[in-house]
Amino acid sequence: MSEEINHNRRRFFGIAAVAVAAAEFGLPAIAGAEEKASASTLPAIKAGSHTSFDALKQINAGVLNVGYAEAGPANGPVVLLLHGWPYDIYSFVDVAPLLAGAGYRVIIPYLRGYGTTRFLSKKTPRNGQQAALAADMIALLDALKIEKVVVAGYDWGGRTADIMAALWPERCKALVSVSGYLIGSQEVNRKPLPPKAELAWWYQFYFATERGRLGYQENRHDFAKLIWHTASPQWAFDDATYDRSAAAFDNPDHVDIVIHNYRWRLGLVEGEAKFDAYEKKLAAGPVISIPTITMEGDANGAPHPEPSAYRGKFSGKYEHRTITGGIGHNLPQEAPQAFAQAVIDVDRF
Repeated sequence: MSEEINHNRRRFFGIAAVAVAAAEFGLPAIAGAEEKASASTLPAIKAGSHTSFDALKQINAGVLNVGYAEAGPANGPVVLLLHGWPYDIYSFVDVAPLLAGAGYRVIIPYLRGYGTTRFLSKKTPRNGQQAALAADMIALLDALKIEKVVVAGYDWGGRTADIMAALWPERCKALVSVSGYLIGSQEVNRKPLPPKAELAWWYQFYFATERGRLGYQENRHDFAKLIWHTASPQWAFDDATYDRSAAAFDNPDHVDIVIHNYRWRLGLVEGEAKFDAYEKKLAAGPVISIPTITMEGDANGAPHPEPSAYRGKFSGKYEHRTITGGIGHNLPQEAPQAFAQAVIDVDRF
């Protein structure tokens, strides 16, 4: 038997083993898994295996006192994991032990307006614009005396990770971004979308009204739960899983940050002048040059671009992975093994 046939035969049985293991543990699969079978290094884990973090900490960083979870060795290479709306650090509760077990120091902060993160001053604007969230993360790295990280996220966290990679590439070793390139601009957001796309953004228009602000203030628990269901229609999360994250929305600044974020996108409110230079650069759609893996779930019910639409925004080593098996918007919590594997793989590019 030739070496080529031997190689292909081993490859076939390796793929089959991965598929059997995935089916046995109820795990999602990576589309095109035949290219990834030999790269898999993580133990199998079922989503929902963990329900807590070992360490929750606080640190002053920039205008915030940031609450964050930490896992893994203090001297390991650092991974910064960033959550979205309406979610929190528990999106990574199964990802963290996988990465910690692989030797990484894992940092998972509550974004401004979530969980135990608080503003240091009552006078600081409760600003949710995109550049402010990214600047928060650079301030956090400075406070922790961390020079460089692999940064990974989804939704608001994916946008924040993209911005960090675009504006501060010297602080980012590599990037994992769910739904790809999410950097936006007020000018682009002023242009109308096709009706079906506008419908998917219903809550953005709701938040543009005072009725929407009051509705979110009074009903944030049920509102966010509705978003979870529509954004991940095949994810059968239980009440305990949701309630662990929903506690983060009781932050006293949560409503202000969320409302400002969506109103700022539409140009209905101003940001802070200190971020104007950053926003000007971001509005130009900067190309990201660091190694990147973009990801998408095959059942993402939230608005998201097609991978082909953003491929040209990444000029470095790049790969896209679609995770199959009914995976929705909250990809790291729904498919933790696939997400953690992407972090490890992009770090090895």
